[in-house]
Amino acid sequence: MVHVHSFPPIATRTSRVLILGTMPSKVSLRERQYYAHPQNLFWRTLGEILGFDPTSAYAVRVAAVRSAGVAVWDVLKSCQREGSLDAAIDPSSVVPNDLATFFVEHPQVRRICFNGATAEALYMRHVRPRLAANPDVQHLRLPSTSPANTSVPLSEKLRAWRVIVL
Repeated sequence: MVHVHSFPPIATRTSRVLILGTMPSKVSLRERQYYAHPQNLFWRTLGEILGFDPTSAYAVRVAAVRSAGVAVWDVLKSCQREGSLDAAIDPSSVVPNDLATFFVEHPQVRRICFNGATAEALYMRHVRPRLAANPDVQHLRLPSTSPANTSVPLSEKLRAWRVIVL
């Protein structure tokens, strides 16, 4: 098993929506960019919803997301995993990111959107129990943009992901 580490968040102090993935893929880790796998629909989806070119340079995409009040991060800080699939994560190796501090530093976050079921499950198990309850924050699981999630058509993903706009 390979020990992998996530990236710092993409965020501003005024971010209102936080999108949480699980852990960057092998391609993302190699490229040092969130959602770098060419078949991942993350940037295409956000580009469609937020009105930017999903093929633009990474820095341009990141700036567009930040200016829309959206933050991007992962539930996990580190874990052991072979390959890129969430199913390959060794559950005993999971170390969550410090989301409690993130929420203190980003008090405007009102919606947490999970990029798939595993991100949501890991958050609920390893993060949520350590946070003070905040009824003003919504938690929404969205269909994964991963190339492994072929069961949901792009049109349905786009419809579901529109909740990132507050």
